[in-house]
Amino acid sequence: MTATTPLGEVIRDANGIRLEFVRTFPDPIDRVWAAITDPDELAKWYGTWRGDPSTGHIELRSMEGDGTFESTEVVECDRPHRWRSCCRPRTGRGQVSITLSESDGLTTLVFVHRLAEPYDAGSIGPGWHFYLDRLAAAIQGDTMPQFEDWSSYEPLGSDYQLPG
Repeated sequence: MTATTPLGEVIRDANGIRLEFVRTFPDPIDRVWAAITDPDELAKWYGTWRGDPSTGHIELRSMEGDGTFESTEVVECDRPHRWRSCCRPRTGRGQVSITLSESDGLTTLVFVHRLAEPYDAGSIGPGWHFYLDRLAAAIQGDTMPQFEDWSSYEPLGSDYQLPG
């Protein structure tokens, strides 16, 4: 399998540096929302979570890790348009936001990961690229990239650089 979806973009803005991906799905917004927030749907492409989001905290576990659940702060949840969370993994803090909009039968997802340093994009970008390709496959019922396919994503790290 080859990564063929659009690259994310590294952007400096008033709040720092962000890694941003835009993906469009020919599916209703509620279908895409469920794929990113329902634990059973999320488990198909990323991992799973446990807890009660209404408390402002959940525990999140990705498929590729060591099986450890990471404490995650739910900063914003505006169904079905916006999800924002802060993870506190052992390696540091990361803020992720997902914004959905629907128009003319298409749902657009804007995925943003706030970065501490510009060079973080080289390692973080290919990983999110891989997982967002898995999300698209899960929503559309297509063949999903497998962890054995990682070798086609890893070289993308050099493409995830802050311009100029």
